Amino acid sequence: MKRVNTISIIIILLAVMTGCGGGSKQSTDDIITVDVMKSYPKKELILQDVFDVEYIPLDDTSDEFLTMGLIRFIGKEMIITRNTGNTGDIYLFNRNGQGLRTINRRGQGPGEYVSFSQVTLDEDNNEIFVLNGMQNNISVYDLFGNFQRSLAWEGWINIVVAGNFDRDHLIINVYNDLIVGIASGGSGEVEERFFIMSKKDGTMTAIQVPFQHRILRSFYGRSGEVIASGPQNQVLIPNRDSWILVEPSSDTIYRLQPDFSMIPFIARIPSVQSMNPEVFLFPGIITDRYVFMQTVKKEISSTTRVSENVSTHTFPRRDMMYDLRENAVFEYTVYNDDYSTKKQVRLAFENHNNIPFLNNEIAYFQVLQAYELVEAYEKGELKGKLKDVAAELDAESNPVIVLMKHKK
Repeated sequence: MKRVNTISIIIILLAVMTGCGGGSKQSTDDIITVDVMKSYPKKELILQDVFDVEYIPLDDTSDEFLTMGLIRFIGKEMIITRNTGNTGDIYLFNRNGQGLRTINRRGQGPGEYVSFSQVTLDEDNNEIFVLNGMQNNISVYDLFGNFQRSLAWEGWINIVVAGNFDRDHLIINVYNDLIVGIASGGSGEVEERFFIMSKKDGTMTAIQVPFQHRILRSFYGRSGEVIASGPQNQVLIPNRDSWILVEPSSDTIYRLQPDFSMIPFIARIPSVQSMNPEVFLFPGIITDRYVFMQTVKKEISSTTRVSENVSTHTFPRRDMMYDLRENAVFEYTVYNDDYSTKKQVRLAFENHNNIPFLNNEIAYFQVLQAYELVEAYEKGELKGKLKDVAAELDAESNPVIVLMKHKK
């Protein structure tokens, strides 16, 4: 089993900014304080005022590149997508949407994967990392699908995110309330959910985020069995050259820097440790001016049965943002101005499968299905750049990727 170390994290203690004078500006290096129970004034924003918006129709000139457009990574020069199901196909497009190649190494032999949930692009080393949870490994390939090596571990570890931290390391998020299976020197229970993994040999180093008591997001029966899953918001979020770490049991959200220092970023009140039911705070997109976030109450508001054994649950949610220029919190709604109707854009990561792997230029993305755009175009509901893109589509075309880029 790969040895798991505990990383020495430098926690830089910063004073909570209170009583700031009018006109002062709080930088993202200062602690933001958010009361998750308080009501805030509402504000409407236009997407194009917050981001530089770019539309990229994915190439569909060949059957090889027919894809549902499930984004797995957006790099400086490449977009990687996959489909639902267990086809094994990994689609590589350039940043203009032109198809480059399709990789498929599905199988049970050496250098193959049974299935995968995620693909991480390493543009520095020209490699892709394919997370194969069923086989407890990450398979590493070059950009043409040639197998390079395997990063393996022992024991059951539910890794849901493996992000590109730097040239030599991945950053790992383990999703499991109890997080059983990783411990130094053997199996057992540990508290950490974030790890740094060596790209060379898979050695994992735990990142310790302090909290008082573990708070479980799922719902458990008296015998300890899971009776319902809890909020699935993403807890590992890239933001330019740093990563935002959200431990739901902690009252502080941290920013992990490239030098491994961990800086307090958001402080939530009241303490999650004092609440029943708990109200969690999850950051979303972060720009130079706005910190978008969402509160989620651990209380099922509705249930939808997907299949005989699978149900999905919804929870009370509030979309909020901190305006760094005004030093104030608002409840927000964002609309895409390329629709003549008010088309809302959500800036929260409400599902850990919606993996926000982006480069430093891109703040967020959205996938628009071609048939929906064709219908909106025929109804006269589109304008601007999106109208021009939709005019070239038919209902069977590949999706269109909306890139929301940081303002220059």
